[in-house]
Amino acid sequence: MQLFYNPDISENTTQFTFPKDESKHIVKVLRKNIGDTLHITNGKGWLFQAEVALPNINKCLVSIISKEEQPKKAYSLHLAVAPTKMNDRYEWFLEKATEIGIDIITPIICDHSERKIIKSERFERILQSAMKQSLSCYLPKLNDAISFKAFMQQDFTGDVFIAHCEETHRKSLKQELKPKRDITILIGPEGDFSTKEIEMALTKKCIPVTLGETRLRTETAAIVACHSVAFTNES
Repeated sequence: MQLFYNPDISENTTQFTFPKDESKHIVKVLRKNIGDTLHITNGKGWLFQAEVALPNINKCLVSIISKEEQPKKAYSLHLAVAPTKMNDRYEWFLEKATEIGIDIITPIICDHSERKIIKSERFERILQSAMKQSLSCYLPKLNDAISFKAFMQQDFTGDVFIAHCEETHRKSLKQELKPKRDITILIGPEGDFSTKEIEMALTKKCIPVTLGETRLRTETAAIVACHSVAFTNES
């Protein structure tokens, strides 16, 4: 099944016209014709089955013939991850985390961050592509980049963890995770969180954790954390 994405479709939509680029792909590349079936999601949990009504390469018109809402997960995962020096590494994290299962992503700017500007439009496209590839109907929410201090001033729900590399008392994330709970995990930049940031997180009742015995890159740590949460919640 090939999945298309459009945020403007709702459960009340009966007909829909694809934009030019997707219309051309549907008609010229996929060679869809009248009566052929397409699958579409709005990224909000709905999966729509549609039939091609007018295979126009500029405005392909489809009629919605069925709809189904995918059940939400029993937990929510929010990863706050510092942007990496090499942008493609962060993009890799976004893609793989979406495939594994993530709900919210917040780029956090830390004391040791070397990159402080992100390309949110490109990041959004990567999230959309990964959602379609994994046949999920929920698009992760990408928040604007925010400073570590501002991020920590928020009110959190569920369990909040900070993964860092300082040789202080830390617990194993794998052992601390509990199924069916909302989870926020903070992952620092290449130079790790500063001591000041770690202390600030601890005053906010964040649980300091380690992700294993080896020192991981930022994007690797984020994926390990993401998979650990998904694995803990497997039924």
